[in-house]
This record gives sequence, structure tokens and C-alpha cells, in this order.
Amino acid sequence: MERIEQIRDWLAARFPERTFNLAPASADASFRRYLRVSFADGETLVVMDAPPAHEDVRPWLHVQRLFRAAGAHVPEVLAEDLERGFLLLSDLGSTTYLAALAAGADADELYRAAIDALIAIQLGSRPGALPAYDRTLLKRELDLFPDWYIGKHVTIDFGDEQRNALEAVFEKILAVNLGEPAVHVHRDYHSRNLMVDGGRPGVIDFQDAVHGPISYDLVSLFKDAYVDWDEERSLDWLVRYWERARKAGLPVRADFGEFFRDYEWMGVQRHVKVLGIFARLWHRDGKDGYLKDMPLVAKYLRKACERYGELGPLLRLLDQLENRQAQVGYTF
Repeated sequence: MERIEQIRDWLAARFPERTFNLAPASADASFRRYLRVSFADGETLVVMDAPPAHEDVRPWLHVQRLFRAAGAHVPEVLAEDLERGFLLLSDLGSTTYLAALAAGADADELYRAAIDALIAIQLGSRPGALPAYDRTLLKRELDLFPDWYIGKHVTIDFGDEQRNALEAVFEKILAVNLGEPAVHVHRDYHSRNLMVDGGRPGVIDFQDAVHGPISYDLVSLFKDAYVDWDEERSLDWLVRYWERARKAGLPVRADFGEFFRDYEWMGVQRHVKVLGIFARLWHRDGKDGYLKDMPLVAKYLRKACERYGELGPLLRLLDQLENRQAQVGYTF
């Protein structure tokens, strides 16, 4: 309540002649939260509340400027108090892509707009402007899987042989990921972080952006942990992106088959990471809201592992985690 009062005082000082109400707008998996400011005349704004002991708003501000300069529709910064971790932002509305899809919105129209917005962000890339999505970071994310998903969530007898096999697969995954052309990566470009706000999607929650593999945000978008598209449809969108990206001069593979393999293997890295993160959110932070999304993520992971023989050891580990060994007739 103390921070709410601080926000009220901060807004009252900025708008001394206007009355307003505060209400929760959204929260994310971190300590950051958002409050909607509603004025008597109908105008709305949003306050980001990022407690400095836990969050740093400067990365968000840096990425906001980069993405805005690239032409992305991101919140406008109207006021800031870095010492207390408050930002006053323009309001991109309350309708996420996820909510709009649930209400029957035209998915093709939404995803065409999301593709165009992503291409704009990628065209604005320049090396050195964002942290590198390098081997260290990619591997740290992969390690969330054995540490949290296997270690805490679906506990099995995970011996040295299995760990070594998993490490060998991780090395193969990293080699493919790091071999991709690099651009700016939002890192969570999906239906919960895209807002329906006019013809262009409003882009939010981009503070963890990096410079890395070009297919990463496509995985986030088309293999979304929160909405399940049939493969034919998502493949159609992927082809559309690839054609438009090539025409725009982005460094995508000239051969679609190679591009698709990059995309699939990037998906393996992301889904291994996401399973670890969702497990950590529950077992460390007590947040159970993501548990229901784990089966879809695991399905994406399994399908990619079934498609590529080099990922066989990871597939066998998934069988063990899901107690499928008897059905498929082998041990690890």
C-alpha cells in the first residue's frame, strides 16, 4: 500500500487539477506491475511500478527507445522517476492478442500485423545496441531444464549417463542456435505481449531484449505457450514471414528448409527453457498460473525432437519424464 500511496502522490503532483482513479492493469512473472490511471474526462494512462530493490527500469527504457525508433508501436514514456521505479506511459489498451483471439478476432489479420511489426524491429537492429544472446546466456537458459523441471518438478533418477547425454544434445542445439544470423530479439514476442490497438500491434514487456538468433521471436509467436495453432497454419505464417523478410533485406536463409530447421531447433532451446522457468515460478516463487501451460510447451518440444534424429537422447529423456518407456520399448 505504501507504493500505491507514493504513486498517487506522484501523479497528483503532476496533475494537480485532475482527479483520477488507480486500478490494476496487469502484472508479469517478475516484481513489475502495471496500474491504469483513469481520469474523469475518460483519458487513461498506465503507471509501471518496478520496485528498485528488485527491478531496474533502465533496460526497459533503452529498448523502448530502440524499438520506437525502428517504428514499433510501443508505449510512449510521459514521465519517469528512476529513483523510485515509476514510469508514466501511454495506454495501449487492455486487449491482448490472446484475449482478442478468444473473442473471435481474425487471427490471420492479427498475425500479419505482428509479422510486419517484427520485421520493423529486426530491420532496426544494430550490433552492440543490446546484450548479445550468446552461448553463455543460451546455455544458462537450457540449464533451467535439468535444474528445475527435472530437479524439482518431474523428479526422476537422473544419473551421470543421462546428464552427459543431455549435455551432448545441448551442445548440438547451441551450435545451431549460434549459427543463425543475428538481429534484435524481443524474447517474449507472443499473444500476451501484443496488444490490439489500431492497425499495428502494441508491443510490451520487451525489457529483456537481446541481439541474437533471427528465428527466436518467430518461435515465441507461432509456438506460443498460451495458444495452440495447427502446424499447417503456423507454417503458412512462417512462410509469409520468410518471404517478406527476404524482400526487406533481412539476413534469413535463402533456402527455406534451412531456415525451418533453424526455427525448429531454436524452438527446442526456448521450450526447454520455458519448462524450466514455469517449474521455477511454481517451486521457488509459488506462482502456479503457468502449470496449466506446461503440456503445450512439452508437446512442441516432443514434436521437434521426433522430427530430428540428432535430438533422440532428449526425446528418450522426455519419454522417461512422461513415463512412456514401456510404450516405446526402450530404456535410456
